[in-house]
Amino acid sequence: MLKNKYCFIFVLILLSGVSLLRAQYAPENKKFGFGIILGDPTGGTAKLWLNRENALTFSLGSSFFGSPRIGVDYLWHFDAFETDIVNLYAGPGGIIGFGEGDGFWYKKRFVRTGNGIGLAGRGIFGIDVVPRRTPLEIFFELGVLLAIVPDFGSAVDAAIGIRFYP
Repeated sequence: MLKNKYCFIFVLILLSGVSLLRAQYAPENKKFGFGIILGDPTGGTAKLWLNRENALTFSLGSSFFGSPRIGVDYLWHFDAFETDIVNLYAGPGGIIGFGEGDGFWYKKRFVRTGNGIGLAGRGIFGIDVVPRRTPLEIFFELGVLLAIVPDFGSAVDAAIGIRFYP
């Protein structure tokens, strides 16, 4: 419950500062940015704008269970709010995971199963905000994963992050 309150307060603060923000093709119209992402995955992120509506994002970090993973997404940005303040984006992607696989709880401890490589397809949906006259992009995204290798399965991940455009 307390977590939901903090999320609600964060959204209110974000929306109250809307007059100071404006979304654009990329911060200061630069094509490449890098930064940090927290959630699933937690690690580094980069974004390469291909044109005004499309971009590739890359992530390298650890998953919720601590295994390293690499991800690539192809994004379409669209102006759902009919403003120059906030952009929504969506697109397909893929993930390669390394190391220990899934697990399960047994007698009050988490037991890991398997080692190796995992592959998953991903559908992503997110929102990004670009503060005025700064080389920064702040984003929040949700992804739905469909595991292909070593077994079929599904998962949901969420992350928040910030990118700097030098």
